[in-house]
Amino acid sequence: MDLVVRNARLRGRKGSYDIGIMGSKIVEVKEKISGTASEELDAQGCLALPAFIDPHIHLDKVLVIDRIRPNVSGTLQEAIEILWEAKSRYTTEDVKSRARKVIEMEVKHGVTRIRTHVDVDPICGLTPLRALLELKQEVKDLVDLQVVAFPQEGIVQSEGTEELLYKAMELGADVVGGMPHNEMTDDDSKKHVDIVFEIAKHFNADIDAHVDETDDPYSRCVEYMAAKAIKENYKGRVSADHVCALASYDDYHAAKVVSLIKKAEMNVETNPETNAVLEGRLDTYPKRRGLTRVKQLLKAGVNVTYGQDCVKDAFYPFGKADPLLTGFVLALFEQMTTPEEIGKIIDMCTYNAAKMIGVASEYGIEPGKRADIVVVKAENELEAIRLQPPRLFTIKAGKITYRHNRV
Repeated sequence: MDLVVRNARLRGRKGSYDIGIMGSKIVEVKEKISGTASEELDAQGCLALPAFIDPHIHLDKVLVIDRIRPNVSGTLQEAIEILWEAKSRYTTEDVKSRARKVIEMEVKHGVTRIRTHVDVDPICGLTPLRALLELKQEVKDLVDLQVVAFPQEGIVQSEGTEELLYKAMELGADVVGGMPHNEMTDDDSKKHVDIVFEIAKHFNADIDAHVDETDDPYSRCVEYMAAKAIKENYKGRVSADHVCALASYDDYHAAKVVSLIKKAEMNVETNPETNAVLEGRLDTYPKRRGLTRVKQLLKAGVNVTYGQDCVKDAFYPFGKADPLLTGFVLALFEQMTTPEEIGKIIDMCTYNAAKMIGVASEYGIEPGKRADIVVVKAENELEAIRLQPPRLFTIKAGKITYRHNRV
């Protein structure tokens, strides 16, 4: 074999296992693989997981905090306004340089696949999108990068954005994005969704939109999008991110919307770090946590995942691109503390994320799957979430992309 990972703990199994790799594939998983390989790694009895997936980040915006004014209100709207000037000055090399640094952080933390949203609008044009498409090829040995063409400024209220979205898809963007609640009226929000579906169907592309990223209980974009997915025969191809308003609906309406999301086979992606600081800004006390109804969605059978979203930008001044830290924050705010719930946190940044970005068929630690593996210096899921310990190794398609310096 080309590579064998020895003495690894696997979820749901007692004892330790060896993982045998040929080329880019896992070919054997057993208690002891006989013989030798071209290279062997000792997992030291630590937890081996399918490599982490970050299904939601904005790589064009990362690490801009030193060149912008502070977000004094801490709100989403002020963050968007702050970035208007910054992104008007974007250059290809600047975007690539900042994004590459965060990609390297992700790899260090066990990530091999990333879906990034990239602004497409008249302010920045297609500059950040072109930069991320170039970088996608340059970092392909480290991560698989999916690029979402993201109309953060709206479509209806931002003249010229619809045309730019078509151009972005023609240039090679993988997914059509959206932000329907960032329009002036409910009718405009619905038109925004209609346009997103038109573009997606034209390019036979999936949809991944920011939806109802607000505490406003009257923001109802997610139900319109779910209904649209059903009517347009786009079941399973639509992802709704943030979905914060769902947590502010009354329980009866929320139950209806959750049922509709399930029927549409939509993915829901939450961003616990960023939304915990952006939302609830107009609340006194009690103060809302800013997250969607994660546990209710999971119980209903909806595929739910989470992402980093932001790293040192106008929206969020923190961020270290570590799925285990993001999962820890989610566990705190959603009170996911039982063994079963802690296991679901791990599922959300692995198997659930793989389903969301369309790679579930080749994902997992079993023969025949692509050899994407992270070894976490922990004995089990609880310790991984509790401590966010070092990753001993990150392996992508059978190649070692990161080694902890003490190994």
